[in-house]
Amino acid sequence: MLAVIRYTVPESQSQDFVKQAHAILDMFATQPGYQRGRLARSVDEPNLWALVTDWEGAGFYRRALSAARMVMYPLMILMVNEPSAYEDVYIQDGA
Repeated sequence: MLAVIRYTVPESQSQDFVKQAHAILDMFATQPGYQRGRLARSVDEPNLWALVTDWEGAGFYRRALSAARMVMYPLMILMVNEPSAYEDVYIQDGA
């Protein structure tokens, strides 16, 4: 299961945002079902960021969100309000 949380971050807040995003990923990494995570920034719109994580299933992701609520709270105002959980339909790994 893929989770994508997008954020709109003013340039003046980007350094603090990166630190807080690292804390969120660190918290997620302690949760059952977590597989991997990354923080990405749009190359075309530098104010647009994405916190992307992979999970064993939606239940694990949703429980992790509850566990990480306090760590995530400071960034909630920057979140893009949209669905964040996606189920894998087809995966093609590189050679």
